[in-house]
Amino acid sequence: MRRSALQLLAPLAILCASVLFAQGQRTSPESPSAKTDDGVKHVSFATEDGATIYADVYGQGDRGVVLAHGGRFTKESWQPQAQRLARAGYRVLAFDFRGFGKSHGPGDSDMFTAPMQLDVLGAVRYLRSNGAKTVSVVGGSFGGAAAADASISSKAGEIDRLILLAAEGSGPAERIKSPLLEIVARDDSNDDGLRLPRIRSWFDKAPEPKELIVLSGSAHAQFLFQTGQADRVMEEILRFLGSANKY
Repeated sequence: MRRSALQLLAPLAILCASVLFAQGQRTSPESPSAKTDDGVKHVSFATEDGATIYADVYGQGDRGVVLAHGGRFTKESWQPQAQRLARAGYRVLAFDFRGFGKSHGPGDSDMFTAPMQLDVLGAVRYLRSNGAKTVSVVGGSFGGAAAADASISSKAGEIDRLILLAAEGSGPAERIKSPLLEIVARDDSNDDGLRLPRIRSWFDKAPEPKELIVLSGSAHAQFLFQTGQADRVMEEILRFLGSANKY
């Protein structure tokens, strides 16, 4: 009788254990590989001179876009533009320059003398090493100057497109290695006067292919996205990014 009872209890014990295991599976925490609620991946990477740069990655795909912020902004300022680019099929990386946010590295105490072009190149190479076949760069003002200098310092073909918002590089425009789009407001000015004449003078020396778009108003660089021309700026950026077959 004892043997028969044990034989009857064994299947029951297995059944109970199976039920408990299934309940545990249903209530287990979400997998670490699941996407965050906002769909943004937070990453960091090193530059060639040892800086540590923090960035946000939006979207998927093998067409990359790096967003380089202006001196009064951080990587978060690009969120609306990054999301729109991601919806258009681009993998977008918005980063903080050294000395901004948590990013740090040599020279980060002075944003005007630090080798910020290395941060841009680090972002470009991060995307390429993670599956991007082409990488373009959009830079505003201070970030645009760093982006232009990154194009000058880059290897041939490393930066697919260069889009500058009211910016010019500190290096010679003749050495720009990427098709160039410059967008600036006609009445954009600082203490030295209108920016357009200086930007046009630098732009005129850049090699073809290149485009200069002069908008009405006085909004500077990323501040254009806070005006009624925000959609026009994004449309021009998307058009230029998609013009691969023309160049």
